[in-house]
Amino acid sequence: MLRFTPILLAILYAIVMYRFSSWRTARALDERSTELADPTLGALTKRMANALDLPRIRVNIYEIEPVNGLAAPDGRIFITRGFYDRYRAGEVTAEELASVIAHELGHVALGHSRRRMIDFSGQNAIRTALAMVLSRFLPGIGTVIANALTTLLAARLSRGDEYEADAYAAALLHKAGIGVAAQKSLFRKLEALTQGRGGAVPAWLLSHPKTGERIAALETLEARWRTVPKT
Repeated sequence: MLRFTPILLAILYAIVMYRFSSWRTARALDERSTELADPTLGALTKRMANALDLPRIRVNIYEIEPVNGLAAPDGRIFITRGFYDRYRAGEVTAEELASVIAHELGHVALGHSRRRMIDFSGQNAIRTALAMVLSRFLPGIGTVIANALTTLLAARLSRGDEYEADAYAAALLHKAGIGVAAQKSLFRKLEALTQGRGGAVPAWLLSHPKTGERIAALETLEARWRTVPKT
């Protein structure tokens, strides 16, 4: 029985972390967000809502400076104040910001946002269990190896989710008549912003696929849509 103690402790730890992380995330978003009220963006989200047969798409502004968009486990969509300020300053177009909203809608529709919270807790549990086991055989470096393995796992899962959310967003933007061009131009723009700030990576690009690969995937989708005969 004792040999299974690390695994049982890891499972218990995962459950506690999931509950705590969900509560902490919801509280932070509630305390530091307000509903987005922008006529231009509102018109674009209305077109996307019509394409999805929804009455409306509510978007909230999360009052933090990093450039980012996020989907909460409860299905809410957020744009950070930093991202919205870039839009207000003319650095990002309304259509480009709409593509971020569409991307986050993809995470919600595909179940990524809720699964990521579970994955986060699960990865912490795996990290804890591996560290306990490996440290017995590799004292001093067992924890380092456990951290490296779980980091690689998290990155792979994240990249897969991003490709799926990109494809969902592209299909939604295409159906809503907004088009995929803004989605691709935003990817290029964020890459330029990264280079223009001494190599500091914006939060929106962390744990994401390479920009060129994301754009190539979107262009493959566009080419496929062009070959579909119109009815």
